[in-house]
Amino acid sequence: MTYSIVAHDPATGAMGIAVQSHWFNVGAVVAWGRAGVGAVATQSVAEPAYGQRLLDALEGGASPKDALAQLLAADEQAAYRQVAVVGAGGDVAVHTGASCIAFAGHESGRGFSAQANMMASPDVWPAMAQAYERASGPLQRRLAAALHAAEAAGGDARGRQSAALLVVPAEGEPWTSLVDVRVDDAAEPLAELDRLLDLTDAYGLAQEGDELSAAGRHEEASDRYERASALAPGNHELLFWSGLAAASQEDMPTALARVREAIALHPGWRDLLGRLEPDIAPSAAAVLQALEAG
Repeated sequence: MTYSIVAHDPATGAMGIAVQSHWFNVGAVVAWGRAGVGAVATQSVAEPAYGQRLLDALEGGASPKDALAQLLAADEQAAYRQVAVVGAGGDVAVHTGASCIAFAGHESGRGFSAQANMMASPDVWPAMAQAYERASGPLQRRLAAALHAAEAAGGDARGRQSAALLVVPAEGEPWTSLVDVRVDDAAEPLAELDRLLDLTDAYGLAQEGDELSAAGRHEEASDRYERASALAPGNHELLFWSGLAAASQEDMPTALARVREAIALHPGWRDLLGRLEPDIAPSAAAVLQALEAG
């Protein structure tokens, strides 16, 4: 009993699913995706097997419509299921069983489907569809916008507890994901989901920084670390690396302020500072020397 959206991004080929429910750990049950294949939401009286079976069928060449029809035909409880699937080409199939608890329904558009059951209002899924179509930015942010619209329209009749958002790329190994965040139990799961999306962006920049640093491109790496820290203020991991980034740009006052703050939040960073080799963190020795001197 939940609301969700599955979608395909024609600009990137990415596919995703976002969900919120008053149920513990909803992402483990509802949200399924596979790089280069598709994304699935299986809910109402949820049968998790629909996730893998639909993805297997899509990977085997079936269309979303045919794959879903085949599974429903063999399911004695199809009337209680609500399932949506989007494939790598953007085709969508969705089913809302006649026995799903009201208010229940779905609305599909080009490359997406929004679906919900046991809602406080029949306005929920139309609001999701409208919000998704109006939203801009990367796929994960448009999916999140749909969830917020659902909540504003009344949301789950029971309230809220958990949420999840999964985005997979147009190609890659089956386990590859671009975004994979879950809120298993929270008073305000969508607020926490937004925070995790911000952290996803921040750590994505930090990962770019790591890769650039490993390639010896330390000036570019510094830029990524600083941007990452700005997205997640108070995160001592990102604060530490952005401090070393400032030192590599010869801004020692900023470097020391950031590194000292990181150490205050987590003292282990001071010990790590002395273990970083120049090829990993060229400015670490200078920062350590400045700390010890002052």
